[in-house]
Amino acid sequence: MNASPQFEDPAAKGRRNFLGKALGVAAATMGAAAAATVGADAAEVKQPGDDAFGDTPEALTPAGTDYELAHDRSVYAYTAKDGNLAKEGFEGKRWGMLIDLRKCIGCQACTAACKFENNIPTGVFRTWVPDVELGVYPDTKRAFLPRLCNHCERPSCIEVCPAGATWQRKDGIVEIDYDLCWGCGACVNACPYDARFINPITKTADKCTFCSQRVDQGLLPACVETCVGGARQFGDLNDPNDPMTKQVLSEAIQQLKPGTGNEPRVFYIGLTTELQNNPPGIPTLWSKEQQDIDRNDHDWDIATGKEADHV
Repeated sequence: MNASPQFEDPAAKGRRNFLGKALGVAAATMGAAAAATVGADAAEVKQPGDDAFGDTPEALTPAGTDYELAHDRSVYAYTAKDGNLAKEGFEGKRWGMLIDLRKCIGCQACTAACKFENNIPTGVFRTWVPDVELGVYPDTKRAFLPRLCNHCERPSCIEVCPAGATWQRKDGIVEIDYDLCWGCGACVNACPYDARFINPITKTADKCTFCSQRVDQGLLPACVETCVGGARQFGDLNDPNDPMTKQVLSEAIQQLKPGTGNEPRVFYIGLTTELQNNPPGIPTLWSKEQQDIDRNDHDWDIATGKEADHV
């Protein structure tokens, strides 16, 4: 049995350092000339929403600890001390996420942090916060709906993968082996939440992994750690004393598309029925046609899971 991760107090110098770096990347992406100076100053400045972190698990980057980013995309590259941890996960744990839409301000800090942490190329996203208008004029309102992989109890993506490249760890995190995946797109089509995409660089399926490389080292997912409003929480659904689980059990919570039977483990507070049943998808600047072209460059036969020339 793998030892459980020990999360530290969010008092937060590490969190602020990480947020500074992530915002620096976001600024660089937009062409901001001052991007390189963000990280150093952010560590000492109180961030908006710091007080909202009282309800989150006691996680976060240990102060003074340098964390090696997961720029090597193979899941086997970040196996922590236990060589099987990245493959098997924590036995007895069941990781989940709670997103309080009353606290989300649509700042996209989570999006920038995810890209920075997981080396996600331009034009595709593992997490994104769409800006949605609800109602009919003049009775309209603005809403934000953070989107990501739901790490379902019954993930439909696993059973359709002809390569066996996607699997569920013992702690519930759904992973992808990028060495086995050939980018056929079967799992992308099978996901009812539009949470998967074909990575235009690697030509493999891609999605949120709850930052498993961080969780395995006792750290929160990057999106949770950098949420300035404290809208995202992450914890163990098997532990009734976990702060997130207590809120899941005590609040009126919702899940996206509950009729799918997938039993998602990303929960929401304040989700309207309109968004619950028809959520906006995770955007991509790479059209479906272009992704199909990229996949077809491999000339795979999806039915057999082999290159067409070898069928």
